[in-house]
Amino acid sequence: MIYVCIPAHNEERTIGVLLWKIRKVMLEFGRDYEILVLNDASTDGTAEALDRYRRVLPLRVLEEKQCVGYPGAVQRLLREALHRTSYPKRDAAVLLQADFTESPDYIVPLIKAVEGGADIVAGVVEGNGRPAPRAVRVARRMAPWVLGSAFGRAPVSDPLSGFRAYRLIVLKKALADFRGKPFLTTDGWASNVELLGLVAPHARRIVEAPLTLRYDVDGRPSRLNAVRTLRGLLRVRRERWERPTNEGK
Repeated sequence: MIYVCIPAHNEERTIGVLLWKIRKVMLEFGRDYEILVLNDASTDGTAEALDRYRRVLPLRVLEEKQCVGYPGAVQRLLREALHRTSYPKRDAAVLLQADFTESPDYIVPLIKAVEGGADIVAGVVEGNGRPAPRAVRVARRMAPWVLGSAFGRAPVSDPLSGFRAYRLIVLKKALADFRGKPFLTTDGWASNVELLGLVAPHARRIVEAPLTLRYDVDGRPSRLNAVRTLRGLLRVRRERWERPTNEGK
């Protein structure tokens, strides 16, 4: 089973077409799948848009009445996938943005890599259909400098990307010690790096898959805040990536 996990906050303009595209891709791919969407206290028509697809898609919608943000949504979605799986050694979770910047077409190479033996498959941005928003460009340019040696020690070349596939047994091992407690404490891209640092030690094989981000979709402006993201990355560097080195001295 493939669990496509989508955090959604005020995504009425893109969530419907995204779900339909996932359906098309997965029907052609021929794998069992379930879509898990976390409606994160949306105040627009996201809930109504999701309701229209419940009967025609293997869709499960989780609700939050108060906004928990990207890391909170990711945590609940991944835990839901772990709760629902019967075969964690075989099944996988894919994290996907609701704003259509990440195309569902790339789910296929990610899952093929999992089927080939990888435990984590990380999407690596190789280009953009349209120039990225300024905040995104600034954050990407500054991130290697902020992360320092932690960027080079990351097991993938693009630790910022959240578009990844995880074999569920690896997530299960990584989260075993948290027992319901939060395992992500930073926001946005910083939480993607934090999650990678948490899960990677339990993976036997980590591979990459190229992808192109789309900023030409008429959805919403990027919510990324470059300064907040870079501060989060610095915190991850200190608390997650540098801790094993410091403790070993």
